[in-house]
Amino acid sequence: MPSENKLTASQEDYLEAIYHIVSEKMAARAKDIAEYLAVRASSVTGALRILRSMGLVNYAPYDLITLTEEGYTAAEEVVRRHSALQDFLVNVLGVDEREADEAACKMEHSVPKTIVERLVKYAEYVEKCPKGGISWESGFGYYCKHGCTEESCQNCDCKEE
Repeated sequence: MPSENKLTASQEDYLEAIYHIVSEKMAARAKDIAEYLAVRASSVTGALRILRSMGLVNYAPYDLITLTEEGYTAAEEVVRRHSALQDFLVNVLGVDEREADEAACKMEHSVPKTIVERLVKYAEYVEKCPKGGISWESGFGYYCKHGCTEESCQNCDCKEE
């Protein structure tokens, strides 16, 4: 996507909504998008006109809405960031899934790609840790809350033997 077409958080939300609706139904209608985002139909129409002018959606009034190739790529990136952030919050930090989804939705627009990539790599490391798995429940949460060091932590089970 050209840099002059930097998307706003709202535009990213619309692309993400269209992506999910199209994944389920093959095409979206303005009504579907309004329901998905809990916004008025007039807001959807305005957003679709802007996204069409940016070359991200195929849209005509009263017709089905799909993503262009460029729109699909942009939407995939938003969905990927959202999923990565939500997975990190749930699997590493032990955050409730619903709360993590809401937080990831807010974070996906503002967290730089490089930081999301590091969170993904860390989550993968935690998942595949050869020392028995690090998780919030395995003592990492205690370690963080109480500020103890690895050497003094009574709950740490991943010290070198």
